[in-house]
Amino acid sequence: MLLTPEQQEEIDQLRSNPQLTLRAVAPGMEDHLYRAKPVLDHGFVRVIDYMGDDAAICQAARVSYGKGTKSVQNDAGLIRYLMRHWHSTPFEMCEIKLHVKLPVFVARQWIRHRTANVNEYSARYSILDREFYIPEPDSLAAQSVVNNQGRGQVLQGAEAARVLEILKSDSDRAYDNYEAMISDEGQDGLARELARMNLPANIYTQWYWKVDLHNLFHFLRLRADSHAQYEIRVYAEAICEMVRDWVPAAYGAFEDYRLGGAVFSAKSVECLKRMLAGEPVTQEDSGMSKGEWREFEAAIGR
Repeated sequence: MLLTPEQQEEIDQLRSNPQLTLRAVAPGMEDHLYRAKPVLDHGFVRVIDYMGDDAAICQAARVSYGKGTKSVQNDAGLIRYLMRHWHSTPFEMCEIKLHVKLPVFVARQWIRHRTANVNEYSARYSILDREFYIPEPDSLAAQSVVNNQGRGQVLQGAEAARVLEILKSDSDRAYDNYEAMISDEGQDGLARELARMNLPANIYTQWYWKVDLHNLFHFLRLRADSHAQYEIRVYAEAICEMVRDWVPAAYGAFEDYRLGGAVFSAKSVECLKRMLAGEPVTQEDSGMSKGEWREFEAAIGR
């Protein structure tokens, strides 16, 4: 189940009762407001509230820099300047609050981004639903032989079927035991805060997550990257679509300078200068390690 009937009823009521406001409104984000965007098999992301827009970023920057920038650059140009030169404070003037439903193991990765306000569904007070993330067959992959935290070839045939059956049966068995432990029929029943420890990391949890745009961009730069784990990357990609409609100028600059850009070390820049001058450069005379050299070549398309 994506949304409970109570959650859907709340969304319908909120969307059917628009309010007049004097605050800045981003038309693109208004269309996303309250709607749940499905992610994975039972998860979703939905916008609960937001503050600010592209103009708010420029407003904050011009308070800081004075009148000079306003007469020289338009808003989009100013935002690109701020992004290009890593000026973070103006982007902190925009905030967003999301309601996210996600597997616990994804939440444990997500919470590493400690620059947000989080309030999670409590399994001490409430009973968790029987909802587990079960990967699609094409997401079942072997351990990578070159990356300790990555995936390799997709599992095939009988092995894939065996793994899926283990995931499903273990999840159901754990939840059956969870229900049996907390039941108060003919017994006292184990406390919920203790019974939850038996549940696997693929069970779904929910939280409200509030973050400013600067720190959200940092989250998206890491988690929307092709190297990020698939299960958190799809959440980041869903959020990217919302942010693109919320602050199009800021997202465009972020996409250009962060998602699609590259950061070069002093050694990398020196190698680039030598290459442009027609000098052959190898890893051995670059001053870089093999790992650095591999990343450098990938960045320049070699």
